[in-house]
Amino acid sequence: MNFKKIAFYTLGCKVNQYETESLKKQCKDYGLEIVEFDEKSDIYIVNSCTVTSIADRKTRNMLRRAKRNNKKAIVIATGCYAQTNAKDLEKLEEIDYVVGNTDKTGILKLIKKIEIEEESNKLLVKNIFEEKIYEELEFTTLREMSRAYIKIQDGCDSFCSYCKIPFARGNKRSRRFESIIQEAEILANEGFKEIILIGINLGAYGEDLLNEDVNLEILLEKLVKINGIERIRLGSIYPDKINDKFINLLKNQEKLMPHLHISLQSGDNKILSLMKRKYTREDIIEVLNKLRKEVPNIEFTGDVIVGFPQEQEENYINTYNLIKEIDFSDLHIFQYSDRENTLASTYTGKISSAIKKLRADDLEKLRLESYENIRKKYIEQEIDVLIEEVKGIKAYGYTENYIKVEVNNYSMKTNKILKVKLNNLVKGMLTSEYKN
Repeated sequence: MNFKKIAFYTLGCKVNQYETESLKKQCKDYGLEIVEFDEKSDIYIVNSCTVTSIADRKTRNMLRRAKRNNKKAIVIATGCYAQTNAKDLEKLEEIDYVVGNTDKTGILKLIKKIEIEEESNKLLVKNIFEEKIYEELEFTTLREMSRAYIKIQDGCDSFCSYCKIPFARGNKRSRRFESIIQEAEILANEGFKEIILIGINLGAYGEDLLNEDVNLEILLEKLVKINGIERIRLGSIYPDKINDKFINLLKNQEKLMPHLHISLQSGDNKILSLMKRKYTREDIIEVLNKLRKEVPNIEFTGDVIVGFPQEQEENYINTYNLIKEIDFSDLHIFQYSDRENTLASTYTGKISSAIKKLRADDLEKLRLESYENIRKKYIEQEIDVLIEEVKGIKAYGYTENYIKVEVNNYSMKTNKILKVKLNNLVKGMLTSEYKN
């Protein structure tokens, strides 16, 4: 075989997307042409997600679509769903190979073997819990306009009762401190002004590196000293991983952006306990209010699950009231669904689909109200915006606290930080006029 073209489709989180970019770079360096997924290609790779049953279904659909695009193509399933449900995928005739997260970085080697017809084993998945050391990826960059992502950590030991991710990603494993700094310095030299740190459980960075004195706070202290990097963000963080040192860093280091995505999930103690989360409702309120006091311009976004088993009306109301009190600038709302092999899937007291939808719709109304009110308070303020996209004479970018802004009468380059005066809120987006 002589492969010329390869196509990728990635589902799920930024970690998955980051890893796909590394695979793309390897394949491109090997001489393969990267084409769009709907084009005819010699190889299709679907990097899968398994956070929800919807993600599982979409993975299977994309794998089938790949084979429809070219019946003679090699179709490879990889990623989290491939790791946890390898046997199920092996049964699908549209799939040629199933590669788990343990072997994802070896996909190019697999392609080379297929070319000389050396590989006959369809299932290439190992026990993820045997992985004890963070697997370094070939340096690449997941770019979103003017921002770049750096993966610093993989895996999770929390085993929340509803979550399959530990079975897909294994135990927590931290990337070498020096490797992270090196990648950040490369990005700075390439001209990126903003970096975003990503991982499966960012707050656990360094906890497994027992012989090294490193943690997330020490890493941040080093990153802020890199010349050229002007903005540093975190992908997400658990409330119990926010300590006083972290708060002081956010308060005193201008390069650390005043925005946090909080992995909240619930605002009720009974449900948090059933979820096996390691914090309480009171912990959430205390730490986020402390952040508001110490970092006045901070904004929060978050994740929340409604309809968890045994979530009665009073439990849901506690979550609703907490979200209303904290005032999130945006929210990802998920309706609970059973994930196989998780503790929550064995719980009694399952909530009906109708009630889950009612609660999700109710929270969505609150989200929209908070979303609009928070943005309105910035009208007439001057604020810094990092320009990420230019379309004609309109430009788009984000404030330090991660609010998207439209800048009118700007048609110059991206990756520039402008100070603009916000003048209106139009269809949910703050607008401003560029004045040179």
